[in-house]
Amino acid sequence: MKKARFAKLLAVTGVAALLLTGCAPQSEVVSGSSLAVAWNQPFYSYNSSTTYGNATANANIIYMTGSSFNYYNDVPELVKDESFGTYKKISDDPLVVEYTVADTAKWSDGEPVTAADMLLNWVAVGGAYNDTTFDPTEYMDPETGELNGKQPDNIVYFDSGADPTNPSGLGLVTEVPVISNNGKTVTLTYSKPYVDWELAFGVGLPAHIIGKKALGATSNADGAAAVIKAIQDKDTTALSKISNFWNTAYNFTEMPTDPELLVANGPYVISDFVADQYITMTANPQYAGAHKPKVEEITVRFITDPMAAVQALQNGEVQIISPQATSDVADALKALDVTTLLGIEGTYEHIDLQFDKGKSGTMNNPKLREAFMKIIPRSEIVDKLIVPLNADAQVRNSQLFLPGAAGYDESVANNGSSAYADVDIEGAKALIAESGVANPEVCMLFSATNPRRANEFALIQQSGALAGFNVTDCSSKDWGGLLGTPGAYDASLFGWQSTSLGVTNSSPTFKTDGINNLNYYSNPEVDKLLDQLDSEFDPAKQIDLQTQIDKILWSDFYGVTVFQFPAVTAYDQTKIKNVSQGPLSPTIFWNCWEWEPVAAAQ
Repeated sequence: MKKARFAKLLAVTGVAALLLTGCAPQSEVVSGSSLAVAWNQPFYSYNSSTTYGNATANANIIYMTGSSFNYYNDVPELVKDESFGTYKKISDDPLVVEYTVADTAKWSDGEPVTAADMLLNWVAVGGAYNDTTFDPTEYMDPETGELNGKQPDNIVYFDSGADPTNPSGLGLVTEVPVISNNGKTVTLTYSKPYVDWELAFGVGLPAHIIGKKALGATSNADGAAAVIKAIQDKDTTALSKISNFWNTAYNFTEMPTDPELLVANGPYVISDFVADQYITMTANPQYAGAHKPKVEEITVRFITDPMAAVQALQNGEVQIISPQATSDVADALKALDVTTLLGIEGTYEHIDLQFDKGKSGTMNNPKLREAFMKIIPRSEIVDKLIVPLNADAQVRNSQLFLPGAAGYDESVANNGSSAYADVDIEGAKALIAESGVANPEVCMLFSATNPRRANEFALIQQSGALAGFNVTDCSSKDWGGLLGTPGAYDASLFGWQSTSLGVTNSSPTFKTDGINNLNYYSNPEVDKLLDQLDSEFDPAKQIDLQTQIDKILWSDFYGVTVFQFPAVTAYDQTKIKNVSQGPLSPTIFWNCWEWEPVAAAQ
């Protein structure tokens, strides 16, 4: 479950406005134009729908090279892209939704996007055919959680985090979607209502490529047909090969030797990739949608140190940066002749505790979880590290609600977070004594290249020592890949980044065996409430359910929330225009097709 897992999780109540993307003619790409953007983590997987590849660093690239039925702008509002396809709800009971891809939707090899691609996405992400008896741990790298591609040939297992025994989202479509309209339309029937149905479905990887690579088809048409047949016939042998390929073939950290793994359906295609240095995308000549880009070539450079990103901007090595905000970064940017955008991200800092499979086993004990939560100096962290960037910054006190959102104040007043408003060393000491564990160890996982996280860790370590905790350093530059890895750490410090405003975003994180459940948390009552939330359309009842869940999480000593991320983006206005921050993933990349070389506009 790898990643800076900035998955689909922030639970903000309310219905997003739905807009249509403009159909006005797009500007042509500016021949020879190029742009470099700094990002803080290297790309490592072209399939962000797997638990391993589910990372912001991957999602950014996939967004720029992909297309979808809708996306979020910088308001944020949900915008339909009808140049890629359309969808409509046919009925409420049962919930039936019809998706049709547009004639302008094409893959970069010239093949049309078809129902085969949608069917592949359904079986992979929904997990309807997954073998529920299969334990993938044996076939997983213990250091990273990456599957090794050697799963048995009679096992169907798509590593999307889906659980057919407890389905949610696309998993509620238990029957094979119906294909119609000459292979351009699929119809999905849900087994029960699902409130975020507009966010549940899309087109992922190209079926015709996977059909050739996994099943040995000799043409694109045969590849797509083979995938459809395997799914419709529930052919275990074929589906095992498809799932194994889907799980592993798109994990790469440099330019793959097989160019067909780079086939995409968005404004850009990957054209160069050097391990740990950069990845370059070039305008896709086959793209015929409404998001035709203006910049011909975009390179994302991997710069993990925020101050190094500022230096790269100053030196002209990159033209856009969006580093983790620190006071040093803010001060350095003031001295540069660049445009700086400040805001609040849809990302929140938090500390999760391993309920099982931790390095020391300390956090299996609820008394030690409670004690550790009492020593985390949340207010000190915010005052020292965040207030200098945002004078209005406050500690976040809810696992589900964004500060200021409907339901936040009500939930915070009742969820029990007030017990951790201030550091309580004596209370922690008493709980440690009750546990019978002397000098309990807590090894914390966080980014080894992130100065702010290092500062947070130091404050926690110092506070923990006062109560008798031995807080040790499990930091790693590959921290994202280690999330959820058994035996790797006891507590984790990272940020969850939201990709939508869906009210069901909490399910993958807090539901038993959810794709973002990286700390082995399980509570049947929470699972039950999350199932109810998935099907609840009344905003007031949604808030009530979320409030109940929030309280249980705090009473189970799940961990603590710390703060909402401040956002800082800076760009060279003499080189590029139309840059804006988006609060949801993919943040600054949300309108990459609108980025325009300044010289072209003069």
